[in-house]
Amino acid sequence: MSLAIASAVILTSAAAVYWYINRHKPLKHILSELKYALDMQGAGAGGLIDDWVNIRRNRIVLPDAKRKIAVVTGGARGIGVEVVRGLLKANMVVIAGVRKPEAMKKLADNMENGDNIIAFPLDLQSLKSVKNFAQNVLEKFPTIHLLVNNAGIMYGDYHVTEDGFENQLAVNHLGHFYLTHLLLPALKKGGAIGEAARVVNVTSCAHYPGKIFFDDINMKEHYDTTAAYAQAKLAQLMSARYINKMMEQEGYPVKCYAVHPGIVDTDLFEHTMFKKAFPWLMKVFFKTPAKGAISVLHTCFDKDIEKKGGLYISNCIEGISNSFSKKVDYQEKLYDLSCQLVGIDKANFGRA
Repeated sequence: MSLAIASAVILTSAAAVYWYINRHKPLKHILSELKYALDMQGAGAGGLIDDWVNIRRNRIVLPDAKRKIAVVTGGARGIGVEVVRGLLKANMVVIAGVRKPEAMKKLADNMENGDNIIAFPLDLQSLKSVKNFAQNVLEKFPTIHLLVNNAGIMYGDYHVTEDGFENQLAVNHLGHFYLTHLLLPALKKGGAIGEAARVVNVTSCAHYPGKIFFDDINMKEHYDTTAAYAQAKLAQLMSARYINKMMEQEGYPVKCYAVHPGIVDTDLFEHTMFKKAFPWLMKVFFKTPAKGAISVLHTCFDKDIEKKGGLYISNCIEGISNSFSKKVDYQEKLYDLSCQLVGIDKANFGRA
C-alpha cells in the first residue's frame, strides 16, 4: 500500500470516527470542525518542519538594557518564565502580570537579577482586572520600553467571560488589545528615534487556518474550539500589524511585532488529544520553553528589525503568515470591532 493510499485511509477513518462521535450536530458544523482540525494539524506539522529546518537561527545575544522597563503578561509558567529570565539577564526591570503574584515571587528567587521583578495581579478574562493592572504599572512606571503580550490559553469548552467575550478571544486578543491601549502613552515616552519602544504579541502558526468571524466573533451560533483558537491568534497578528501602521503614520517611536515561538512543550497542550495519546513525542520533537523563548527575546531586542515594524517572526526570521492577516481592510475592521468591544473610542486609541 502506497503512502498516499495509507494516508487517505487514515484520514477517511478519522473523519468517520469524528462524524460518529458528533453525529448529533448539523452536517455543516461537523464538516467545518473536521476541516479546522485537519488544517490545524497541517499548520502544526508545518511549524515543526520550520523549527527543524531553522533551528540553527535560534540564537540571541542579550544586550545590556539596564534601567529599561519591560511589562510581560503571563510570566509565571511556560515560555513566559523563560522570557522573563532573559529580560532579567538583560538587566531590565520586569513587571509581570500574573493571576497569582506570589507564584512569580517564588520564581524570582531562582533567577539572575530576580530582585528586578515586580508582580501585579492580572486576569485577562476581565477588562476591569486589565485596567487595574495598567494603573498599578503606570503609577510606578510612567515610562515603559517594552510590552510582551505573552499570556495565552488554548482550546477547552465554550466559556463566556464576565464582559461577554468568548474566553480564548478575551485572553489571547481582547485583553492584550486593551492593555496595549492603556500602556501606549508610557511606551510612546519610552521610545526614541532609532530605538523605538516595542510591543511584542506572542501569537502562533495556529493562526494560519484562521479567519475572523466578524458577524459572530464570540462564536455564539456555533462554537468550534479549534477555530476559536485560530481566530484569537490571527487577531493578535493582525492587531500588531495595524497598530504598528498607526504608530508609523502618527510618527510615534513604537514598533509592534507578532512572534511565533515554535511548537513548544507547555501546558497549553493539556486539553489536546495529542498530549493524552503521545506525551513522549512532545518531549522528543517539541521545543523546550527555553528554546521557545529565543524567538520572543529576538523580537524584543534585535536591531535589524528596528525599521521593520509589523513583522511576523518565526525562528528569528520573518515567518509565513496567511493572506487574511495581510489585508489592511480586514485589519482595520478588526481594530474597529475590538475598540467597540472593549469600550474604546477608536480615535483615542493609545492616548492618555
